Amino acid sequence: QVQLAESGGGSVQPGGSLRLSCEVSGSISWNSWNYCVGWFRQAPGKEREAVASIHTIGNGGMHLADSVEDRFTISRNDAQKTVHLQISRLKPEDAAMYYCAADGRPYCNLPINSRDFLYWGQGTQVTVSS
Repeated sequence: QVQLAESGGGSVQPGGSLRLSCEVSGSISWNSWNYCVGWFRQAPGKEREAVASIHTIGNGGMHLADSVEDRFTISRNDAQKTVHLQISRLKPEDAAMYYCAADGRPYCNLPINSRDFLYWGQGTQVTVSS
């Protein structure tokens, strides 16, 4: 069983930055953990949007949605079993609940699709306002 816990959300002014974290726990061995980890966001009244994905093996096969690739980066810390989403130059339209998700497979499917992920965290809220 895999558990995911997001953190790092908060209220930020436009133009600011945040680093979201997704801690992975459960009966897994990180070094042999063959999972795709994704980040999604959902604003009130809107559909869930795929943001980024990274694989836990090798160079990670990182992918970012076109809408955020110039401001978001995704990375992982194997020692801490954590995947990070760095958000820069925040815009009001970035405000949403951000979720991380994971699924066991040897690669990340593209395009990123929430239906491909079995495990989900509870989310962390990002608010952007001046």
